[in-house]
Amino acid sequence: MPLSPGVHFLSPTLPVHVFDAPAPGPTALIQAGIHGDEIAGVHALSELLEERLRPTHGRLIVVPVMNPPAYRARQRCAPGGLDLNRCFPGDAESDAAERRLARQFMDLVLDERPALMATLHESKKRFDPTITVSFGQTLVYGVEPMPALVGRTVARLNARFTAPGERWAPYYYPVATSSTEVIVDAIGCVGVCVETWMGFPETLRVSMHRAVVELLLDEIGVRSLS
Repeated sequence: MPLSPGVHFLSPTLPVHVFDAPAPGPTALIQAGIHGDEIAGVHALSELLEERLRPTHGRLIVVPVMNPPAYRARQRCAPGGLDLNRCFPGDAESDAAERRLARQFMDLVLDERPALMATLHESKKRFDPTITVSFGQTLVYGVEPMPALVGRTVARLNARFTAPGERWAPYYYPVATSSTEVIVDAIGCVGVCVETWMGFPETLRVSMHRAVVELLLDEIGVRSLS
């Protein structure tokens, strides 16, 4: 069943922040830190929570650090562990902590059935359409046609970030084993992987993640910017 408003824990160190708005609307779920070396999204969500980010409609669920052991180590995976982003839908009986956590998170998603599932990532490679695996400065989606929300958000980002190299792009790159696509397949929500380029200063990357979160929530109807 859906969680009550407040802070819940999927593990001793993994908080889930749940906020309900006074007006009805959809549910959005935003998470970061599924890879521990991709820190800007973690910091962006932490700052937004400190500034009392709240929905104006529906429900907002925020998981600022999906993989605390990996984040503490500042590594993609926890030392000696698995890539959490490739452990979905998970297994509650697995010996691997990542597979157990993936199952807990998957059960949360199935209970909440968000309209938007956004994952904040970072990339060491700036997006280049001629290079297959380059993600920096993209909103990645895995279904066709492209969700309209993706195109609108990219356009709004490019109106805000106008310096050389800051331009964003939509990127169709399906990865059937990624957590986002497993979730999209299960509940039919809009799934977006947000990728900033690590070549930018951390402060800029954090501000970009903050902007993406605000715009995505506005586009899905959970938090109006007007």
